[in-house]
Amino acid sequence: MVHAFVMVKVSGDADTSGVADTVSRIETVTEAHVVAGDFDVVAEVDAPDMYTVLDTVAGAVRGVDGVTDTRTYVSMTA
Repeated sequence: MVHAFVMVKVSGDADTSGVADTVSRIETVTEAHVVAGDFDVVAEVDAPDMYTVLDTVAGAVRGVDGVTDTRTYVSMTA
């Protein structure tokens, strides 16, 4: 199992809470939170392998209206 944190930037005219809600409904996303700082949303992803994490981010998260950028950090501990 791969556990990753996905930092999401949202465009200024988008509804950040709505983006977080949409992201949280993606199958491999376990949680999504609106945060303050350089990014607007932090999502946690649990997937069976790294390819699924990449597919989740590249296909699903980046496909959400309002998402402008992402950064993915893979947890190195169990």
